Amino acid sequence: MTAPDINSPAEQERYERGLEVLTTVDGGSAPGVMDSLADVAPALAHHIVAFGFGDIYARPGLDPKQRQLVTLGILTALGGCEPQLEVHVKTALNVGLTPTEIVEALTHAAGYCGFPRALNAVTAAKKVFAERDLLPITN
Repeated sequence: MTAPDINSPAEQERYERGLEVLTTVDGGSAPGVMDSLADVAPALAHHIVAFGFGDIYARPGLDPKQRQLVTLGILTALGGCEPQLEVHVKTALNVGLTPTEIVEALTHAAGYCGFPRALNAVTAAKKVFAERDLLPITN
């Protein structure tokens, strides 16, 4: 079985659709992630944009805030995804979630995935909040 040609017109269409969606929610950090993969895994970078954003994020049914809440919960539950959590906390803020809503989602996840993972997620979020001068969080 051969891998899809990421340069084919169909793949480029998916990539362009994904890039458009990504640009609207990301706030500018995605190009750095994609560039960091260019010399080692360009196909992975392509699929993150084409599949992740061109196919999944572009689907109707959930708005960007809802998608980010789901993403934050899943990354928290998986554990070991703190760099990706930082990216998605930034994205969550970009699409209009408040720091309080983000912390509440991470706290809610503790009931399902445990305190250590929720604490790690909150630490990742705190780093983003500090970068954006959003601390302290008040409820």
